[in-house]
Amino acid sequence: MNLKTMLRGGLAALVLSALPFGARAETIDVTAVAGHPPVFLWVKTLSESYIPAVNKALEGTDYKINWTEAYGGTLAKVGGEAEVIEDGLAQVGIVASLFEPSLLSLQNITYVTPFGADNVDLVLSTVDRMHEDIPAMRKLWENLNLEYLGGGFGLEDYLLMTTFPVESLADLKGRKINAPGPAVNWLENTGAVGVAGNLTTYYNDIQTGVAEGVIVFPTAAAAAKLQEVAPYVTRTHFGAQYAGGLVAKKSWFDDQPRQVQDALKAGVQAFATAYRSGLEQRVAGAFKKMEEGGAKISELPASERDAWAKALPPIAANWAKDLDAKGLPGTEVVKTYMTRLHEAGVKLPRDWAAE
Repeated sequence: MNLKTMLRGGLAALVLSALPFGARAETIDVTAVAGHPPVFLWVKTLSESYIPAVNKALEGTDYKINWTEAYGGTLAKVGGEAEVIEDGLAQVGIVASLFEPSLLSLQNITYVTPFGADNVDLVLSTVDRMHEDIPAMRKLWENLNLEYLGGGFGLEDYLLMTTFPVESLADLKGRKINAPGPAVNWLENTGAVGVAGNLTTYYNDIQTGVAEGVIVFPTAAAAAKLQEVAPYVTRTHFGAQYAGGLVAKKSWFDDQPRQVQDALKAGVQAFATAYRSGLEQRVAGAFKKMEEGGAKISELPASERDAWAKALPPIAANWAKDLDAKGLPGTEVVKTYMTRLHEAGVKLPRDWAAE
């Protein structure tokens, strides 16, 4: 080898050594999981907004992520995402606190304060912020070895669909109404008979007379074509609901470089913005679809909404006392949530924190 060749080789080595490490970024394998298929907005947003935002945040760093996306029951069934992540089969995913009323009890605050805010963005951002202000809320996720990243997802303002017109609370007397899980409590002391059900049973239950109506959110109602069997749509404004958020396996997350941790958190804002914008469009489309399908849409008079809210038992207080007895800040969560809604200018027919 002559001197010129040696000099060229040395120069090449010197240039390579001077290249930024980011040019040889380390690849980290990450599996993202969701039990629902991408037809559901929160999964679609995870795939189309969150993941690209994380990738963008990692540009120019020493790391990049190789994503595997496992949705629609391919890795976890609906409600089984937390266990799959905890077991290490996935590192990131969407976990619905709605399906974990015992393990993630504090996160279900919106379901025990009906007739709350109908603004999805306000509800989700409020509960997200409460995770920072009330350590016990974040601790519940950590007890499951989950790092709460944020990006709360939820469901739009719940309403009532029936086989008969509803103009007052008295119209519900003796009527059988389907309601999902905790929403059955919204029917106590109203004269209606609560019948437990879910989206897979509503249509048939109403068609066969097992129920005469259902408490549901618009996008689900339109997709299930409930207007065909329950054409009277009454906008009761039960309120929008927080249903869960984006999480990572905590022990895995803690082991990641700070740049990766920051990127995983940075993607949350893109998720939140896209989800809430997409939901607004879907809700408008849902009402249009129901109306085209023969739905008769009306507003429950404000006086009747107030009467309904005041007729209910102290749902939030009972829930809070039960959690307080278990060493959890149930009362603090109720008071904080109510205070935040008041501060945002929301006019509530009942102050659940005053009981």
